Amino acid sequence: MTKHTTASSCSSETRDRTPRPGPGRPRAFDEDQVLDAALQVFWTNGFEATSLDDLTSAMGLSRSSFYAAFGSKQGVLMAVLRNYSASALRQLDELTRLPREEAPMAMLEAISLPKEGPRGCMLVNCIAELAPHHAEVAEIGRTHLQRIEDLFAKALDPQDPERARDKARALSALAIGTLTLRKSGLPPDQIAHALAAARGIVAP
Repeated sequence: MTKHTTASSCSSETRDRTPRPGPGRPRAFDEDQVLDAALQVFWTNGFEATSLDDLTSAMGLSRSSFYAAFGSKQGVLMAVLRNYSASALRQLDELTRLPREEAPMAMLEAISLPKEGPRGCMLVNCIAELAPHHAEVAEIGRTHLQRIEDLFAKALDPQDPERARDKARALSALAIGTLTLRKSGLPPDQIAHALAAARGIVAP
């Protein structure tokens, strides 16, 4: 990692302890599998409360393998967030292929009422926890949220997405806001009722 963070628990983990493997040296584990295991730990505990032992145990890695592959707790978090963002955006992009009258609401509901329930969106959780003092998390978060807005614009008007930019921004803000409401304990049926009001935004 090249950017410095002032968070004590982040900065204490940022220096690589062991050189990472060169490009010709294969890893003895499935990277997607170990990153998914790390994702579940971070998603449950948050970054600050997750220990190195929590991670290595869940990922099935020794400390030496962990440091060689990811360098630090912060390093594995960055890899987790990039994977998570790419996967979430792929799923939303698939929804933009639905008929124009269906796609925006399908996307809104997919973001606002995730199958993970009250855990919400991993990236939004990290933005809230870390972005104010962690430049790289903030940058990943900004890029992710911008791509969500872009996809809403594409779903609203495939021929001229920029014409739908204001509506896309409103839908994006509503989606992220309802994630916070869900985490605070608002029942899904009440969120769904609030989302129904967004049909006025979606209408041509």
